[in-house]
Amino acid sequence: MLAMAEVNYIRYETNTKGRSYAEVARQMGVDRRTVKKYSDMEDFNPATPIRQQRKSPVMDPVKPIIDEWLKEDAKKKKKFRRTAKRIYDLLVKHHEFQGSDRSVRDYVSKRKRELAEESEEAALPLETKPGAAQVDFGEAPFLHEGEEVIRHFLVLSFPYSNAFLYQVFPSENRECFLQGLANMFEFLEGVPHTIRFDNLSPAVKKVLPEGERVLTEEFERFAAHYGFSYEFCNPNSGNEKSHVEAMVKYIRNNYLLPAVPYDRLADVNEQALIWSVEDRERAHYEKELPISELHLADKEQLLQLPGKKYECIRYEHLKADKYGMIRIDGKQYSTSPRFAGQAVTAKLSFDQVTILNEKNEILITHPRLYGSERRAMNWQPYLTLMAKRPTALKYSSFYDQLPEEWKVYFEACSLEEKKAALSLLAVLLKEQDFHLPTEALRMASEHGHPTAESIKHVYLLVAVYQCRFRQYIICIRSLYMEWRAW
Repeated sequence: MLAMAEVNYIRYETNTKGRSYAEVARQMGVDRRTVKKYSDMEDFNPATPIRQQRKSPVMDPVKPIIDEWLKEDAKKKKKFRRTAKRIYDLLVKHHEFQGSDRSVRDYVSKRKRELAEESEEAALPLETKPGAAQVDFGEAPFLHEGEEVIRHFLVLSFPYSNAFLYQVFPSENRECFLQGLANMFEFLEGVPHTIRFDNLSPAVKKVLPEGERVLTEEFERFAAHYGFSYEFCNPNSGNEKSHVEAMVKYIRNNYLLPAVPYDRLADVNEQALIWSVEDRERAHYEKELPISELHLADKEQLLQLPGKKYECIRYEHLKADKYGMIRIDGKQYSTSPRFAGQAVTAKLSFDQVTILNEKNEILITHPRLYGSERRAMNWQPYLTLMAKRPTALKYSSFYDQLPEEWKVYFEACSLEEKKAALSLLAVLLKEQDFHLPTEALRMASEHGHPTAESIKHVYLLVAVYQCRFRQYIICIRSLYMEWRAW
């Protein structure tokens, strides 16, 4: 390549003085085509420098292999991906690699960054505004009655301040979803003006072309009641709500691992709100101010709560089978033998199934079933029918639920005595559990095998005594409070 002084000389001699290419070439000792090239050249902008790649005879042969593995791993869960150490071991074992593990580690680290930048799913830094929120579900192990179970937790996060709230539920169904949001709105004493969601099935029935969506009626009613605006991510674009996804991981790692023991979900959720507030004492990861201070700006932008709470329920109109059972979400719930083959209405909340008759009167209320439980059976409405067929008692699940005293009693009963005792229980269990009837049976049995009539008399005496005792206690408390006031 000629120096610029030589190029300028060529252009002057040929273009200005008119000398021939051959003559100038002979004078300078260069090829005639070189003289013509520089004489005719029109663009002398500096060329983009070409970076010289350092050759690495050890790493270069295995770089395509590593790249292929990294691309394969990018499609898997993080815990299933090869580590840099594993990649090094595989190269040594299967590809006769002679380099160091440090070289492999450095290359893997660099290529992961490059592949992440190339990914179409890379998140864009979006502006965050006070009072706007994001919502998503996560899941974590919990200990309930000595058994490890998976529970779902609904997270409401505020990207502006980095504050969050969460609530734990047995499912991600509509009732749990809406109840969780309602709980957190009540705790906040306000409603985020805008909430971004994934395309959660409790809210979205169908995603249409051009970003349109068919929403569930329950979600539309809920949003109208609280007045917030809603946004939905594009399908398979979780990065559009990256803040709440990060909060899901943060909550699980910092508050829900190892598995949290609990007896009642209400207690877990009360503690969840306490932890959520305590977490705001740390500094924001970028703004270096306490999250609690930044969250004040979120609270200032919250919408006012409506005057009436939203009841997070839905109704299903069903027909009971010949046993008086109805089926909801694959689970069976009992009604009553007299409703066999008839229409009933089920009122569903996240934790209860209330069965109503045609006049919307409550027939029976069951805890809502989740997990492996398949059947909720309240035998009280069936006991009158069972009294007509007492031999069926021992083959029913009601027999397994009986306190031991009643099992012993029924074993000693004749057929007619079983009928009378079952008829008695049909009445006694209508208003309460087995505690008082069992106490009456125990007292009546002190003088031998009692009849159903004698159990009934003792029951009435015990009930009257307990009623009078409660009234006495209430009277004493009232006198004590008056004395203190005086």
